[in-house]
Amino acid sequence: MRGDEPRVLLAVNLPFPPPLAPMEAKHVAALPDGDGWQYEPKWDGFRAICFRDGDEVSISSRGELPFSRYFPELNDALRTLGSPRVVLDGEIVVFSPDGKALDFDALLQRIHPAESRVRRLAKETPASFVAFDLLAWEERDLRGEPLAIRREALEVVMADARPPLYCSPSTGDAALAATWLDEYVVAGLDGVVAKRLGSPYRSGVREMLKVKRIRTADCVVLGFRWAKDLRGVAVGSLLLGLYDEAGRVRQVGFTSGFTQAARRELVKTLEPHREGTSDAPPPGQMAMSRWAHDKDLSYEKLRPELVCEVAFDQVTGDRIRHGARFLRWRPDKPASACTVEQLRQPVTADLHRLLE
Repeated sequence: MRGDEPRVLLAVNLPFPPPLAPMEAKHVAALPDGDGWQYEPKWDGFRAICFRDGDEVSISSRGELPFSRYFPELNDALRTLGSPRVVLDGEIVVFSPDGKALDFDALLQRIHPAESRVRRLAKETPASFVAFDLLAWEERDLRGEPLAIRREALEVVMADARPPLYCSPSTGDAALAATWLDEYVVAGLDGVVAKRLGSPYRSGVREMLKVKRIRTADCVVLGFRWAKDLRGVAVGSLLLGLYDEAGRVRQVGFTSGFTQAARRELVKTLEPHREGTSDAPPPGQMAMSRWAHDKDLSYEKLRPELVCEVAFDQVTGDRIRHGARFLRWRPDKPASACTVEQLRQPVTADLHRLLE
């Protein structure tokens, strides 16, 4: 998203004006159990808060920037709700063509400066909005109410909603929530969020808990980048590669987060495998963001000999989306055995079915 977007959004006659920082979640190792918890699927999209006052609609991003111009089809859909004055918290997503998974790559393409392209993509890859909280309803500011009250009101507001608007499912059964982690192994649903039923809505605070599905893969180390201001002294990140069906090795992610001592030790470990410096990015790296033209993509090349095991959570288009976590070296595994199939998982469920 562009950092130079204006923060001024439409003036609306609601209990509070846009924008608003959403309540956040913090990672935990396991779902909390016991009374007083509500569990919801964790949707993989763009967090957004939607403000509707009659025909006036304003959508703000997680960073409190305006989103409305990128998703005209959602502006129109929000105007169809039976309640004319609402503030909804939820996730903007794009479903895959078969509707069984989510397509984050297609969602990323929706953020484009050209109005003509925005309109075209709104038809070709339409977005949906999955609501999971209600912050205002008519003249009532619900942020101070407990989640249990907000959830009841949300279900009333969303009772007449039709696609592309959905109400996220929820449950108080921790065992059922755990099955969402295991059974819905599809692109787009990668965890479960737990919320306290008695909690108010705390804007910008990490009040919720989230458990994410963690996966592992064995990757070839294609190269590395130096730590900032420590060129020749410490490694900043390792570039991870996997072989595709044609036998080509391509970058699929990176791993960093090493201790200072480990960064320096890595220089010695990698030295025997170095193959020079490349001014161009490694094969397979995503195209540079149009908002970051000046980013240095050069790296130190390595012969494809070293293999390491990493942990990660989300995959988009055969790429590990966020930084992976280094687990261990795998000297017992040949580089040729590190294939992209490790990142692919068969669709085992239908996300539309979960939203019914």
